[in-house]
Order: sequence, then C-alpha cells, then structure tokens
Amino acid sequence: MNGRYWTFEDLNDIAQIEKECFPDDAWNVRMLAESFLSGRFVGVLLEEEGVITAYGGFSFVEGEGELELIATAEMYRRCGRAKKVLDDLEREAKKKGVKRLFLEVRVSNTPALMFYLKYGYQGLYARSRYYANGEDAIVMKKEF
Repeated sequence: MNGRYWTFEDLNDIAQIEKECFPDDAWNVRMLAESFLSGRFVGVLLEEEGVITAYGGFSFVEGEGELELIATAEMYRRCGRAKKVLDDLEREAKKKGVKRLFLEVRVSNTPALMFYLKYGYQGLYARSRYYANGEDAIVMKKEF
C-alpha cells in the first residue's frame, strides 16, 4: 500500500471511485479539478500496483479546514485504508496550520459517523436537507 499526493492524472480514476461509492452525489472530474487546482486543497491517496484503493482531500483557509472527501473502493474496505488516509490528511492539515477540521456526513451513514467519532470528531449540529435527496447532514469537528 503506497501513499502519495494526488496528481492531475488521478482525477478520472478518483471520479470513477466517487461514482461507485456515492452514486447520488459523487464529485465529477470538473469538481475534483476545481478543488485540486484551487491552491487551498490537499489530496492524498493510497494505491496498490498502480490502482487507487482509497483517497481523501481537504480544503483549508486561515487555520480551519474542511474534510471534503474520503472514500475506499469497495473491494478494499475494512482493511484500515480509510484510517490511513484520515491520518495522512490530518498530518497534512497540521502542516498547513489547520487548528480545526470540519466535515459533513449523512445522518444515515452510521459506519462513517462511528468512524469519525472513534477518531476524535465531535458532532456539532445537523444541516437540514443538506443533500440533493433532502437528507440531513451532521456537521462534525476535530480540534488539533
């Protein structure tokens, strides 16, 4: 399992995994590229034999960051990849001077909620009808 930063050439593969993991609200290549090129985004991924198995990214400004994406391709789940990506993202956030990292997660996504709680994120409040299908999001935060 090799970890590294995203390159522009990775965006199509990441978009494909996004579609598989989040069929209702996946980031497309354009959205990924806009974030990637913003100058305020860090993306990390894991790969095996040239195949991306997990990835994540956050944006940052003035000491605050937002964890925007994190996903593991289905056949590679339950092997610690999401934790490795989260660790890498948090380390990079600290390097960028981020003191607080926020994220949104679907209220129905119990595995993700439990994952973030396990690793020190706290639920703050719900955002009503945040997702396209009308589902609420839980906003979570971790202080460094």
